[in-house]
Amino acid sequence: MDSQITVPLSTVADSYLSCRHHAKRYHMSTQSVSQIQNPALVNLIIARHAERFGSSPTITVAAPGRVNLIGEHTDYNGGFVLPAAIDRSVFLAASPRQDDLVQIHSADFNADVSFSLRSICRDTDQEWSNYERGVATVLQEAGQRLRGFNAVVGGNVPIGSGLSSSAAVEVATAYALRTLNDLDLDLVTLAKLCQRAENTFVGVNCGIMDQFVSALGRAGHALLIDCRSLDHRLVPIPADMSIVICDTRVKHELLASGYNERRAQCEEGARVLGVKSLRDVDWPTFERRQCELPEAVRRRCRHVVSENRRVLEAVAALEASDLAEFGRLMNQSHDSLRDDFEVSCPELDVMVTAALQLEAVYGSRMTGAGFGGCTVSAVRPESVEHFQAHVASEYEAATGRVPSVYVCHPADGVRLI
Repeated sequence: MDSQITVPLSTVADSYLSCRHHAKRYHMSTQSVSQIQNPALVNLIIARHAERFGSSPTITVAAPGRVNLIGEHTDYNGGFVLPAAIDRSVFLAASPRQDDLVQIHSADFNADVSFSLRSICRDTDQEWSNYERGVATVLQEAGQRLRGFNAVVGGNVPIGSGLSSSAAVEVATAYALRTLNDLDLDLVTLAKLCQRAENTFVGVNCGIMDQFVSALGRAGHALLIDCRSLDHRLVPIPADMSIVICDTRVKHELLASGYNERRAQCEEGARVLGVKSLRDVDWPTFERRQCELPEAVRRRCRHVVSENRRVLEAVAALEASDLAEFGRLMNQSHDSLRDDFEVSCPELDVMVTAALQLEAVYGSRMTGAGFGGCTVSAVRPESVEHFQAHVASEYEAATGRVPSVYVCHPADGVRLI
């Protein structure tokens, strides 16, 4: 079980002895607070648990956000993606109760909720809590027996920026419940249940990528995922490539409606071409039969079919340490997302253009669902500071907005602290 994260157990404080017991049983990865990117935030969340509930937490879980290096809008088409977990996480400090009550405090929103495991409903006032509610619901629907718990949740994954803070909350919650209730759940099953929670309870028809890499990521690696079979393998990130994320700080209202429209267009394309999903269409077949598709559907399908091919070529490039080729594929991906899938926006395009003005940049593209959010760039490590200053200056001059620009390192998936 959990063969992807067989990392030696770290030494932790005496108050986490029960955490060590569970870690040994499940071969979980653990990490000391000092190894976390933001130990002060972790200590704050642990202290908040003591303030709110009168005792230290039994366990503290970290679940990372993610950046998708290449493979956009391919996941729900049964295709290939290449994300990496990042060193920004959602942290959840929790302790068990002897009844079926759940009490959660959000450090990010400074808000509290409580509900019974016997009757879980969506919360239209404190919508942030629907991720935890959804996870508890699907675990019980899957036959898992849960007891109540107290928890404090917060993190440093930017909310609403396309770095999957929601999936990190879901995975952190599921991992905490697995540990507190001694559940026999492997990480692949855990990720699938978290996706189901977002699909059926939260109401977002997302693919599996976000939850999967938050659960199964590994430091220093990206994770190639076949979103149909869930076959996956680690892909090393070369040492001479830094991953820099640029947050445009905008999110256009087209996101929800645009996402649903494009998903429907992909399904229409698959129907016309007589396949279960666009994953089943190779490039020669698309070229031969594209004239059968309506214009907008044709362009959506062209992106997905070509993007699947780009992902596999990008993996080969990384494994050969051919970063020039990897960057070229990133640039092609952005062009396809902008022109064929039409999910970019002026702010994202400005950010990519500014990045590609520098010779030290291998490649740059939008990442996430689109219509705002973030770009991801592959940059020579010695030029990262210059990159950050240049892109921030160019973006602010063009848009009047001050972006967030930060370096992210591929990190381990969900783990105990």
